[in-house]
Amino acid sequence: MVLIGCGIFMMNILDARPRQILVDTDLDIDDIFALFYLLKQNRSEFDLQAITINANGWSDAGHAVNHLYDILFMMNRDDIPVGVGGEGGISPNGVIMPEVGGYLPIIDQAMSTEGGCRYRQAIPLGLRGQLDINTNYGLRKGFLPKGCRKYIPLKQASAQQVMKDAISSGPITVFLMGTHTNFALFLMTNPHLKRNVEHVYAMGGAIRSTCLNVSDPSQPAVCANIGNLFPQDSNPYAEFNFFGDPFAAYEVLHSGIPVTLVPLDATRTIPVDKNFFQTFERRQDTYEAQYCFQSLKMVHDTWFSDGFHENYCMWDSFMVGVAISKMRNQQNLEDENAFAEMEYMNITVVTSNKPYGISDGSNPFFDGLPVPKFRLRNNGVHSGHVQMGMRDPFCKAENKGPCQDGYTKEITGPEAVRVLVATKAKPSQDTKSSLNKEFYESFLNVLNNPEQSGRFNITTQFPQYKEILLKPDSDMRSTGKPVVFDMDMSAGDFLSLLYLLKVPREIIDLKGIIAGSTGWATAATVDIVYDLLHMMGRDDIPVGLGDAFAHEQTDPTFPAIGDCKYRKAIPHGGGGFLDADTLYGLSRDLPSSPRRYTAENSMRFGAPRNTDHPEFRQPLAVDVWKSVVKSLDPAAKISILSNGPLTNLASIIHLKNSSSVIQDIYVVGGHVGDGNERGNLFTVPCNKFAEFNMFLDPLAANAVFASGLNITLIPLSMQRRVSSFPMILNKLQVANRTPEASLAHHLLTTLWNLQRKHNRYHHMDLFLGEILGAVILASNISHLNRTFEFKPLKILADGDESNIGEIIIDEKRGKPVKILRNINEEAYYEHFADVLGHERQSAVLGSYGEPQRADTELQAGVTVIMRETINLWPLEFGLILFSLCLYMMVCIKTRQQ
Repeated sequence: MVLIGCGIFMMNILDARPRQILVDTDLDIDDIFALFYLLKQNRSEFDLQAITINANGWSDAGHAVNHLYDILFMMNRDDIPVGVGGEGGISPNGVIMPEVGGYLPIIDQAMSTEGGCRYRQAIPLGLRGQLDINTNYGLRKGFLPKGCRKYIPLKQASAQQVMKDAISSGPITVFLMGTHTNFALFLMTNPHLKRNVEHVYAMGGAIRSTCLNVSDPSQPAVCANIGNLFPQDSNPYAEFNFFGDPFAAYEVLHSGIPVTLVPLDATRTIPVDKNFFQTFERRQDTYEAQYCFQSLKMVHDTWFSDGFHENYCMWDSFMVGVAISKMRNQQNLEDENAFAEMEYMNITVVTSNKPYGISDGSNPFFDGLPVPKFRLRNNGVHSGHVQMGMRDPFCKAENKGPCQDGYTKEITGPEAVRVLVATKAKPSQDTKSSLNKEFYESFLNVLNNPEQSGRFNITTQFPQYKEILLKPDSDMRSTGKPVVFDMDMSAGDFLSLLYLLKVPREIIDLKGIIAGSTGWATAATVDIVYDLLHMMGRDDIPVGLGDAFAHEQTDPTFPAIGDCKYRKAIPHGGGGFLDADTLYGLSRDLPSSPRRYTAENSMRFGAPRNTDHPEFRQPLAVDVWKSVVKSLDPAAKISILSNGPLTNLASIIHLKNSSSVIQDIYVVGGHVGDGNERGNLFTVPCNKFAEFNMFLDPLAANAVFASGLNITLIPLSMQRRVSSFPMILNKLQVANRTPEASLAHHLLTTLWNLQRKHNRYHHMDLFLGEILGAVILASNISHLNRTFEFKPLKILADGDESNIGEIIIDEKRGKPVKILRNINEEAYYEHFADVLGHERQSAVLGSYGEPQRADTELQAGVTVIMRETINLWPLEFGLILFSLCLYMMVCIKTRQQ
């Protein structure tokens, strides 16, 4: 009896423990809603242990990790570890290296983090795609508070390490809210830890066609396609999360771990209808509720059609609700789910298309390999044609029909897996409620619950902070050369921008900036440009957002998506987008500008409707160019400095009358070698002589060089001459320590240290050489010993990868280009350091913390003292409390002074 009693007692203790949860998310907008809903649960029941970011989806790793840190800081959960990416890869024979990064689908992973966009091609890069998700439609910086955690190169925990730490301490439940890449890789490398995973809950897949109820009850229901990709003609079966990595989804479903799936079928029955939207608008009692509604409203206001309430659903938040309900009733398997009707189904995930075993170059698991990767079976379900993109001809062949990659298919036989599936959202139990779904009620109640609420937003974190546009004295009329800077937001571009802002305005009048995203950073990195301008007191300079795709890379009928024939050369991880999107971890130290990217728009610019603040609309590159041209004096002309791919420059040249107002163009890039010196395209080994900027958009480069405009080329050979980290750092070390000189020194030191520590960063001097173009444009100092020569140049824009982007000397068809051939390197380094160290036109704000410092010091001091009072005896507590009062009085007095 004693033993039985002890057993019952121990079972009760185990039942009472909180359920440990790991979330893997791509941080789409609906993922944010789901995270808040989960973070608001009672921690004695459900304890979120760790979060990993799936960068193979709707968000980019660098932007996502800082966004997530801000959310957790607001919710007082800085204890939750966050993992993203990793620098490992998968060898040609299928060996998965430690810390493998989840940037690409498993089928396309190799030993590096660069690669194509076979499945990700379905996700728009710009508006209503990754640009909006990375910035939370422009709301994140203006709402969320900012904590101490941030992305730091080589110190950020990887997704695999965070998963391993959390699951090793199991038992644990896993929530998958994106593609399954991270978790599938974990299972493949840690099969012994599967026993610690109690259950997997996933939002993803599409099983059956769903008939939707339209708003007007008099109208017949509309039966939707099975999947939700766009355009759907090549694959009408797949849902985004499973299509992003079908093989990973297959591995998870076939892992032997119990799975509950909330597919598209079920989420289509719980759209964000008008009643829910209006009720949510009235109920915003917490910061998290306010943030979620603002996000939802921006999606609503920028939706591409009038069908928002029928088509935008509670995808991941509904999945979390279903999971919470099921976990609460874990001991009573007969209990119904509170939010969804459930059904067991026999399903699998389609990963390739019949006929199996035919090698056509589409399937890296099998094609060209003597032994298939991961010991897969020849002529098996994984060995057929794998969809190559949204316009794959195979998927449109008459005798084959549409592709089915990512289709969550009901089947029988050995490939079938028995999975519990949500089929339909349950109606509200409250017949008097205007909300017709039970989960609607729960979602709003949880988000508005005052317990475990967000501590503050950015305005209450720093109540003394005011957003003020900083501009130079209006009486100081510039007489310098009008300049437009075309940048791809690499590290070198930000150093060049600092230099241009420091050159006296009597020499250079920086009229506008065009921020392109076909190079080393994504479009959302435009926020860092705004912050740097704010730091320098130049909020008057307009910033235009350039094209998302290289020329002829957009889908001809659906321009929101496109190919990445050239963009695939940029690494997703270390030394690539991950670092560039965060300015190598330094972006959060910059002062926060009132200007930022926003999805706000108006019908005037072709939007379907006006948003609340259409005047905040993000200007495009063309908008900025036209405004600069309009502001010119009648006889004035513009000089253009281009530090990246020539995508935006080519588009501007094609505008009517643009060429007539262009004085000259300085192009940083291109390799005009003697046949022995290689280019710098290290990610495309077969291409020996191309330079990155030319390769990333060769058609645009060809258009610019063929335009007949006055072009000065700063070639790769000259950039390499001025790429010594020790020399430039030595000069900056002895220069005056202005904020901008300190920032440049910090950034360059970071790049140099990374280059010496990890092979992923061996190319860091590539960015150091980019500063040279700004110096040549702005400086005419004699001791730089600049010399030039003219050569007839031509860009190879067609052909295979082995020569695209190469520059050749063509006496017959080439256009004459002025090429920099010599410079005094030491004088160049000294000049750059002197300009940045000069007190003239120095930074107005030194760092992010400067305008908030008074509030931060008071808050931090109180926090430190309060932490020390824990577990003290009453007398000691009294003494501490008395000290606290004195401390606060001193702080208040100091602030008044």
